[in-house]
Amino acid sequence: MKAAYINPFVNAVIRLFQTMMTLPVNAGSPALNQDAKPRHDVCGVIDVSGEVNGRVVVSMPEPLAITLASELLGDTIETLDEDCIDAVGEIANMIAGNAKTDFPGGANAISVPQVVVGREKVAYPSATPVINIPCETDEGPLDIDVALKTC
Repeated sequence: MKAAYINPFVNAVIRLFQTMMTLPVNAGSPALNQDAKPRHDVCGVIDVSGEVNGRVVVSMPEPLAITLASELLGDTIETLDEDCIDAVGEIANMIAGNAKTDFPGGANAISVPQVVVGREKVAYPSATPVINIPCETDEGPLDIDVALKTC
């Protein structure tokens, strides 16, 4: 998988967290996710179709999701409730929108993201390698899994 398809999502996460959340993100080295499952339970799922097909999953543990939702909403969120899930969906939507501006080629569509709670409920496209980019913030870990292939 070309870095040109991975970098827009990594850069979108970094930019969004620094500007909207005032939470710096340090991206680690990409590696193959051999389990083909997200590492964390709260997942923003973004589908890509066109010249490139597949899925990008931004996963985080529940405490980070609650912190980000609180920051985005400007109010204290204490549990992974409907407001928190909606906020995570909006964060995933902003990541998708930012990534789309840098995504190569013009014949690709990036879906409106969905939020899935439970890593076991997220499926990656079959026969597509999943590249994991582990990230760290001051509030906890975050992972970006990219499972895309050219058509």
